[in-house]
Amino acid sequence: MSGSPVAPTGAAGAAGAADAAPPGGVSVEVLTAADAERRQRQAAGSLATAGLGPGDRVAFALGSSADLLCAVLGALRTGVVPVLLNATLVEAERDTLIADARPSLVVTDREGLAALSGGPEVDLAPWPLARPMHYTSGTTGQAKGVWTGVWDEATARAAFEDEADLWGFDAGDVHLVCSPMYHSVSVRFAGGTLLRGGTCVILSRFDAPTAHRVLAGGVGPVPTTTFMAPTALARLLATTSGSGVSDGGAARFDHLRLLVHAGSPCPPSTKRAAMARVGPGVVWEFYGSTEGQFTVCSPGEWSERPGTVGRARPGRRLSVDPDGTVWCQAPPFARFEYWGDPDKTASAWRGDAFTVGDLGRLDGEGYLYLDGRRDDLVISGGVNVYPAEVEAVLAEVPGVAEAAVFGVDDDDWGERVCAAVVPAPGAVIDLDALAAHAAERLAPYKRPKEVTVVAELPHTATGKLQRRVAAERFGRQ
Repeated sequence: MSGSPVAPTGAAGAAGAADAAPPGGVSVEVLTAADAERRQRQAAGSLATAGLGPGDRVAFALGSSADLLCAVLGALRTGVVPVLLNATLVEAERDTLIADARPSLVVTDREGLAALSGGPEVDLAPWPLARPMHYTSGTTGQAKGVWTGVWDEATARAAFEDEADLWGFDAGDVHLVCSPMYHSVSVRFAGGTLLRGGTCVILSRFDAPTAHRVLAGGVGPVPTTTFMAPTALARLLATTSGSGVSDGGAARFDHLRLLVHAGSPCPPSTKRAAMARVGPGVVWEFYGSTEGQFTVCSPGEWSERPGTVGRARPGRRLSVDPDGTVWCQAPPFARFEYWGDPDKTASAWRGDAFTVGDLGRLDGEGYLYLDGRRDDLVISGGVNVYPAEVEAVLAEVPGVAEAAVFGVDDDDWGERVCAAVVPAPGAVIDLDALAAHAAERLAPYKRPKEVTVVAELPHTATGKLQRRVAAERFGRQ
């Protein structure tokens, strides 16, 4: 059994991590630094026995668990690069990414993961020698891996300390992992805690009542740090331990020294509610992406400048082009490329500065305010949804001549995915068939929650689909 198990608890929640949890519940594992070190060495030994070495890739498509975290860290500390895939992808989506990554080993079930735990213990570098490869994409809908290659130990140390020092991880920390491990921040924070001697408490998937119980000291050691996307944070704040009933904001989490959020805009009401439930100076945020990290913002800075995402992280410098594009001058260890796409890589870099295409503005003191996201990107529950990919799937449905996919503001998810579709001449669109096709081809978070049939979609004079105009015309608030 993985980790030091605590009794399963909670009701069914977000899809995608059921493979790491007992039916109908959420597992909670406690992983100490000493236990993690041994298990990382064994996982690394298994990978070496299988013939994997520095620069080789091992793909994981699994829910969160102590076994997965140890396998990922063990691989990284020998220079083997984990490819962490969203566990909710349907088989066709997953297989497309696996084919692109060309891994030497693919692990998609608990049995395959458990098989990595019995290897001979091998020596490990003190720090990860690479970053995991995560997939992201732009408006083309074609996902691309973000690749850093394998670092020497000096570069690895600089990259590790950049994160661990910023958040002050140490042996006294207990970090609650409640975001999926295919999100880049989960492994960064958990790995930083363990390699500084701390302990992790790992939820198999996010469940607000279970997270509440853990944070309140009802399950396992009481966490001192955690990360949550704003959607998860809002659900936590509306929950009492184990009941799912609103507690009116009475419960507090005074053991936390650090609660970090990122991934999508956080409603000010949610942020203020979080700040009221913890001690002073606890609720921080950062602005970053799969590609790299831009800013950090303390609660005091945000209170004085509502709406800012903070100033440049240590070792970085921000600039904004006249068109509003945000650039980040980054240290050498933050260099990345898009796997197998030199043209996309070249467009992302300008000297030692990179951009992900987000728009914003800087005030006179260097505080960044974001004005928009990458072209037409939808961020639902902290997860990126790329409209072109969803549109291509909807266009496969008989009777659909054209589709536009866009985000609509949503109190729970930040944005929900919606679509407007145009029928072919003389055709009638079967919305049930469209929903069934989307369910077959797309992960749940990508499927449109609302579909509107319209006579035509807005385009520019050159024929480019105007998704934002479509959202304004057809999105339901």
